[in-house]
Amino acid sequence: MSKRNVAILSAALVAVAGIGFAAATFSRKDDQVLRVANQKGQVKAMMLASGALEGAPYTVEWSEFPAAQTLLEAVGGGAADLGLAADAPFIFAWQSGSPIKAIAVQSPASRAPEALAILVKNDSPIRSAQDLVGRSVAATRGSIGHHLLLQALERAGIPADKVRVTFLPPGDAKAAFDSGAIDAWATWTPYTNVAIKEGARAAVDAKDYGLPLYIDVANADSIAPKHALLADFLQREARAVAWSRTHPDDFAKVLARETGLPLDIARASFERSNRVSRPIDATVIAHEQGITRRFQNAGLLKQPRDVKDAFDTSFGGGKP
Repeated sequence: MSKRNVAILSAALVAVAGIGFAAATFSRKDDQVLRVANQKGQVKAMMLASGALEGAPYTVEWSEFPAAQTLLEAVGGGAADLGLAADAPFIFAWQSGSPIKAIAVQSPASRAPEALAILVKNDSPIRSAQDLVGRSVAATRGSIGHHLLLQALERAGIPADKVRVTFLPPGDAKAAFDSGAIDAWATWTPYTNVAIKEGARAAVDAKDYGLPLYIDVANADSIAPKHALLADFLQREARAVAWSRTHPDDFAKVLARETGLPLDIARASFERSNRVSRPIDATVIAHEQGITRRFQNAGLLKQPRDVKDAFDTSFGGGKP
């Protein structure tokens, strides 16, 4: 992959692109706008490819981010009303005090190989979690890659402090991995797809540990005034996900255009976006409690909050 494409994939875009539609009658001008934070290559690509936003009675303003951490900072800081993030970064941000709430949950419809993995160079002696002891691993703090590392170490009975973790955003982590400055990289697609195409391999694959849930995360202060907009967007998002499942090649073309990724990488990345809606129930709560425990055991969370309070079930997602 060219340096230009890597830069496109890794950089957080600060420009906001608006998609305008006929406005309904709302009491305030801001009620006609839904600000949606998008992790590059996720919801926006599906919405555009499927046409799911056609006829929406409000404007969607998109902002782009390279990872869930910065996306959640935008949602928690009030710069966005809504964003999709995986379970680990969501609960890490919420447990860190961010004013956010989970309003809908999606689970993977398939167990895509290497959608989330701990990568090493092809000639590395690292073959398993046990081989990571004393090694340096790059991860984005609180990310699904970071959580996969903690899962793998936990299953192998290895204390988290036996591995040297370097917290880096995806672009910097890729540079460190390519240069050999780190021994391994815990990351997700499309970064996994790109690295494997360039000669890396997975020492640990998340399909053996359980792929993450994906969560629509709202700013807590946006829920009441924009409840109708959020509810409508969730319905349209569900239609877009269903459309992409039956039109993977059409989705991949839009994804490639949106991200600058080669078409084959965009097509391989589809499996991560192949999700189905699920209720917010006791299983989801227990899953998030497990993630909280792993971050706490690693010394990253001091006084965890009750996980049940992280969810808002007023959008029809069920009750814990």
